[in-house]
Amino acid sequence: MPAVLAAAERFRAGGPEALLGIAVGVETICRLSLVAPKRVHQAGFHPTSVFGAMAAAAAVSATLGLDEKQIVDAWGIAGSMASGIIEYLADGSWTKRLHPGWAAQAGLQAALLARAGFTGPRSVFEGTHGLFNGFARGSAGDYGALTRDFGRRWMAETLAFKAYACGTMAHPYIDCAKRLAARGIAAEDVAEILCEVAEGTVHRLWEPLAAKQAPPNAYAAKFSVPFCIAPRARRQNPLRRRSRQSLPRALHRPCARDAARRQRRRGAPSRSARRRAATAVAGGDRGEVHGQRRSWRLAPCSGGSSARPGAAALRRTDRSKPFTRLERVLVSRRGPRRPDVP
Repeated sequence: MPAVLAAAERFRAGGPEALLGIAVGVETICRLSLVAPKRVHQAGFHPTSVFGAMAAAAAVSATLGLDEKQIVDAWGIAGSMASGIIEYLADGSWTKRLHPGWAAQAGLQAALLARAGFTGPRSVFEGTHGLFNGFARGSAGDYGALTRDFGRRWMAETLAFKAYACGTMAHPYIDCAKRLAARGIAAEDVAEILCEVAEGTVHRLWEPLAAKQAPPNAYAAKFSVPFCIAPRARRQNPLRRRSRQSLPRALHRPCARDAARRQRRRGAPSRSARRRAATAVAGGDRGEVHGQRRSWRLAPCSGGSSARPGAAALRRTDRSKPFTRLERVLVSRRGPRRPDVP
């Protein structure tokens, strides 16, 4: 979206063009993530940054009305700009925060270069030296996911906003800790908290366990399930407050670090299961709760909505009605169909 807004402002594109670009960008990044699931992360790269550059290039290309060859060139150029390692997990440094903006800038520049006639490799995704070979350690993948059911099934309907300011996969366990605290289980009485964990999150949110139980700084704490759970077990909520100081303060509270040290994990029954469980042992009593990954959704939820009121402006309440508030605002701001301002 930032890349589209930048292009629309500079070249005086209208709302419909911007909306088209946003839709194209969202579909591109979501569908690219389905070609080789988990492999980019496992190779040590950040999918948001790698696929974000490609998505931003597609989004800006659509907004500016580039033709088929120019869009292919834009992708080919963006493939050389895509980047983003996840080594920030080692010490809680800030580079992850840079990735989305860098991807947006890369995609915008790639589209503008293609628009000016600069060329890029057509085999940027599947080639011997292409994107997936470079960032997923192999070019094999389900490339049909890029176009399967396109126009009928929209990936945007599966997106969600984060309910807590930390790694998304930690959210179900935070909910579990809240429910345990609501039962009246005091944190100081808990002997241990056992979390069922899917294999894909272990290397990012659980290992090395000693470092995750005592993160070196507040940013590293966001990628530690043991520490994210600890404040909630004590009915504190530093992850929701606006103050930048709340999480650092929680980081240095002995009670929070002590609660983090009493947590361990075990493999979940199903790697793909969205349902997660946490068990707290307090004295001779055991309390088990289950947490569903939940958040603000962009699309209707089936079987009883878990969407929050804050998402009302973005959520479609009826699939037969094509315009949300965002759509109405964008469509009302019309501009030239093919911007040509230099």
